[in-house]
Amino acid sequence: MSQTRVSIKDIARAAGVSHTTVSRALHDNPLISEKTRARIQDLAREMGYIPDAVAQSLQTRRTGTIGLVVTSIADPFFSDLIEGAEAVAATSGMSIFISASHNDPEREIEVVETFHRRRVDGIIVAASRLSNRYTTRLEHIRVPVVLVNQQAEEEQTLFYSVAVDECQGARLAVEHLLDLGHRRVGYLGLGNRLRSNQQRLEGYREALTWAGIQTPDAWTVIAPLDVVQQEGDVAAGQLFFPQLLDGGISAVFCYNDRVAIGSLMACRALNLAVPQACSLVGFDDIELAHYVTPKLTTIRQPRREMGELAMQMVLDLLDEKPVENQKLVPVLVQRESTGRHKEEGL
Repeated sequence: MSQTRVSIKDIARAAGVSHTTVSRALHDNPLISEKTRARIQDLAREMGYIPDAVAQSLQTRRTGTIGLVVTSIADPFFSDLIEGAEAVAATSGMSIFISASHNDPEREIEVVETFHRRRVDGIIVAASRLSNRYTTRLEHIRVPVVLVNQQAEEEQTLFYSVAVDECQGARLAVEHLLDLGHRRVGYLGLGNRLRSNQQRLEGYREALTWAGIQTPDAWTVIAPLDVVQQEGDVAAGQLFFPQLLDGGISAVFCYNDRVAIGSLMACRALNLAVPQACSLVGFDDIELAHYVTPKLTTIRQPRREMGELAMQMVLDLLDEKPVENQKLVPVLVQRESTGRHKEEGL
């Protein structure tokens, strides 16, 4: 048997005051004394009063909800980002709706439009692939939108953004390998992350060029789009790492940690010891990087901070506060998958 919903009038009868007084007390109106507000709020909690979200949204023109689009709920990269966004949202009494785009820009724009129709107060899109071809449709979105780590080849300028410095992260990875004496460093990238893959490839090449090292084509392998979409990042590492061996490399900078873990698996299959025969560096610092053997050297993205910043930017935009795009600094985390080049260790 269902329980009757407690109303403001029920609380008013129990408290012996008008329903207007109860309404004001529940909304912390200063016209009601602090003592009376506390008494009525305590009584409302005891009676199991639940505010009517629909009525509140009609009064405030807000729904108290934020839409968050990620490429995949299964991708471990997004767990910390979501956690950070939720932590900031909770402090403002906001709830988050999460949906996945599956790396499909058409699906992504459909999710954004669906969130908008459902009257969310703001939208965060992680790893967005919304290129300028969607500008006309995006111009109809009338709520704050913040993009995290855009992936479209050309930057989407309609909205604010939070991003990590991809080039700098790649330079840190390669410079670390150079410091260990490696001079034949390969790059294993992904063809389905157009923007970030290009920036990481650029940082990789810059670091080697500054060291006076040319990068022959054999040192760079980009896993094709269709293979990555069908097989996943780890499988891409397993499948394409062996191609780099033909270039005589002694170390590999991988697009992300999952590609690096796939490369580590390929090394095991080929009876190559890591880091003795080949050093590996990933990117992201997902939780699994701590637990593989050897533990993975990687470039840490401040994922939780990115989620916190993106959510705070949405809230500031709702409050009409000034907002600026944010670019965060990655950090090298040295573990066991990198070591000195064998000739350097002699």
